[in-house]
This record gives sequence, C-alpha cells and structure tokens, in this order.
Amino acid sequence: MNVQIRLSIMMFLQYAIWGAWYVTVGNYMGAIGMSHVIHWAYTVSPIAAIVSPFFLGMVADRYFSTEKVLGVLHIVGGLAMFLAPFVAEGENASATIFILLLLLNMLCYMPTVALTNSLAFHHMTNQEKQFPVIRVFGTIGWIVVGIFVSKVLGADETAIPLKIAGVLGVLMGFFSFVLPHTPPSNKGEKVTARQILGIDALKQLNTKPFIVFIISAFLICIPLSVYYAYAPVFVNGSGIENPAFKMSFGQMSEAFFILIMPLLFSYIGIKKMLLTGMAAWVLRYVLFALGAPDTIVWMILSGIILHGICYDFFFVAGFIYVDKKATNEIRGQAQGFVVLATYGLGMLIGSQVAGYLFNGMITATGKEALAQWQNFWWVPAILVAVVLVFFAIFFNDKEVDKKVV
Repeated sequence: MNVQIRLSIMMFLQYAIWGAWYVTVGNYMGAIGMSHVIHWAYTVSPIAAIVSPFFLGMVADRYFSTEKVLGVLHIVGGLAMFLAPFVAEGENASATIFILLLLLNMLCYMPTVALTNSLAFHHMTNQEKQFPVIRVFGTIGWIVVGIFVSKVLGADETAIPLKIAGVLGVLMGFFSFVLPHTPPSNKGEKVTARQILGIDALKQLNTKPFIVFIISAFLICIPLSVYYAYAPVFVNGSGIENPAFKMSFGQMSEAFFILIMPLLFSYIGIKKMLLTGMAAWVLRYVLFALGAPDTIVWMILSGIILHGICYDFFFVAGFIYVDKKATNEIRGQAQGFVVLATYGLGMLIGSQVAGYLFNGMITATGKEALAQWQNFWWVPAILVAVVLVFFAIFFNDKEVDKKVV
C-alpha cells in the first residue's frame, strides 16, 4: 500500500478514536447519574498532556521504533476505553474506576498525537505541501465518527461511543504495525527534564511579546476547557437533537479555515490573527448566553461553527508564531513548552474551574436550567474578554509579523 495512503488512514483513525467519545462522554455521564464528575473526564487529557512529553523524550524517542510504540499504546488504551463503560453502570458502578480507565486511555493516547506527526514527517519529501493534505484526514475522521455515533446511531447518551473508541483504538494499534518503519528519532542521545520542559527555550525566548503570548495562551485555556466539557451537555439540555453531530460542525469549520489561513497571514499579520481568534471565543460564549433561555438554535449553532476561527486563528496561528520566533535549535522545545502551558497546565486548571462552575450554577432541570446556562456562559465570555484586552494592549511583535508576510 502506498505510503501516503497509509499515513492518511493513520491520521483518520488517530482522530476518529478521540472524536468518538470526547464529545459524547459528558451526556453519557449525565444519563447514568455522574454529571457531578463530568469535569474529571476532561481533566484526564491535560494530565496526560503533562506526562506525555516525559514519556516521549525519555523512552519513546530513544529506544523503540515509532510504529511499534504506536501499536502497543493504542492497543492498551483501546482496551481501557472499551472496559470503561462496564464499570460505570450496574450495581457495582464506580465513578472513580471509570475516570481512572479514562486516564489510562489518555496516558496511552496523548503521546500518539506527537508520534503520528513525527512518523508522518519522517516519510515526507515536502512537509509544507504534504502534511496539511495528510493531517486533514484526522479532522475528517473526527467528523465522520461524530456523524456516525450521533446522527446515524443516536447514541449520545449511551456507552456505544466509548466502545467504538475502544474498538478503533485496538484497530489502530494493529494497523500501526504495518506503517512504514520509523527508527527512534533521538536514539543514543541524552535527554534531560530541563529540555523536555523547554526551560532552555524559555530562556532564549525571554522577550516581552513572547511572555505576553504565553500568558494569554495559558489563561485562555481556562475558559476553553468550559467549552470542551460542557458545550455538548448544554446543546443536549437545550433539546437540540444529535448533539455530537451538531458539535462536528465546529470541526467542519476548522477544516475550512485552516485552508485559508495562509492567505490571511499576509494581509492581517500575527497579532490580528490571534486577536480575531480571541474575539471569536468571546462571540461564541455571548451567542450561547443569549441563545440559552429560549433555545435560539441559530445562535447556538453559530457558536459551534465559530470553532474554526476560535481554534485555528489562535492555536494554529500561535504555533506558527512560536515557530517563527524560535531558532532551529530550540524550536521543538519551544513548541513543547507551549503545549505544556496550554493543553497541559491551562486546561488542567480550566477543567476544574469548569466543574466548579457547572456544579455550582446548573442546579435545575428543564426550562429553569436554560436560564442558569445563560449565567454560566457569561463567565467564560468575560474571562476571554479580559485576556483579549490584556493581549491587545501589551502584545507587539513587528519582527515576526514581517516573517509571516
């Protein structure tokens, strides 16, 4: 089988696994009486994001071929995910064991995100042209599985999505063994915790614009976590059918905007790109708040569709900013530090804040709950607005803007 086809299938499966359960698990937990611990299901990902770089740097990148590591991790993670719903229901149901199995799954899964990227890059001759074409199959995988579990099966509040994610994980595990052989990238090299944490990179990037950027990225991940954990629960509570299918509109939007981003960089520059992403987050939460009491569907769906601008214009543009800012020697460390600060620490705090807000503010059901959801969404809207003002005032990096034009 052609290498590019295998890499495309790899990306499709990689993100179909995550997309199968990540959007529906909150509604499933609500249906089985675990709504009070939904935020813990979204805490396991940032914990895994913090642990993952150490596993990659000290084990995976030094001792084992990438395809074999992918295979083992996906099989173990897939089995953990498949077993998770069996301990969540019945007489001996345990929320703690359920969350621990989700954690085991994500501890196995999170390193594979970086590993699939590095494997793909290793077998490309023109990364700039080939990678976007291959990576978009990951977004397609997320969209397809979301449509399948929600629109086709109508399984948003059931254990089926978790079982599908488990099966896909095991399937991806076995498929990994037929991927092109990819030797460990840092074989024989000594890697320190200092390098993994990106401390050397941070020292070299110790400029006001970068510090303002990293503080803003960290802070914005707190309200971002509120969306990931509770937007599907909100959509479902609003009476909108097939919530996971509706949430996939965000990924469709993401795929579109990532394709037009290169054209926009030359016209508006990095600062306006990042500000546009933040402004879209504010607008999304405002639309959710205004649409909540009377279930104004177009507002809620518009908030979901804004995901493309929210994610691409801030996070994708942010990674490009770091790439332009860093030298070749510290580029990998710099990107790793950003991931640790955002998807790790930022979303770890954010998921706990989200749980605190939800458990404290959404106490009713039916129509009364919709009014409470309005107050709930104003909180992240205000938080993002504060970060936006901070970033607009203090960030200025004309040197990088020249590089992206």
